[in-house]
Amino acid sequence: MKSQRQAKILELIGQKDIETQEQLLLALEESGFRSTQATISRDIKELRIVKELSPAGAYRYTVQQNDAMNLFSRLNNIFRESVIKVDYAQNIVVIKTLPGLANGACSAVDSMDIAYVVGTIAGDDTALIVMRETEYAREFCEELRGIINRTR
Repeated sequence: MKSQRQAKILELIGQKDIETQEQLLLALEESGFRSTQATISRDIKELRIVKELSPAGAYRYTVQQNDAMNLFSRLNNIFRESVIKVDYAQNIVVIKTLPGLANGACSAVDSMDIAYVVGTIAGDDTALIVMRETEYAREFCEELRGIINRTR
């Protein structure tokens, strides 16, 4: 759900000039995504969306292509290619990878600079991601499952 919502946010700000979080929230609702302003605010931060001056002279949301999209794409590619299984226990996400690839998975997560990730630890084929709360671990686990299931 989160990745679908964030993809829709990127699509919306690419299609039209959106100046405020309220406009973005309304556009998301019109597209079938119910959300809150706090969630939208977190999405904006995670996607590294910024405001730029439009040709019309107003500020609008835009994505720094070299930063957020590359990181998001990199994370998706790494997980699609290396992750075998994902699960969580309380606030810890456990990722099973192909041999020797757990470090790459942790590095990808670390580079995303996600506020609710406390830290990562990698072995050979197992990665541990410590989350701030159990709910974040559940959501993150669902997101990772969505990524790896798209290619299988």
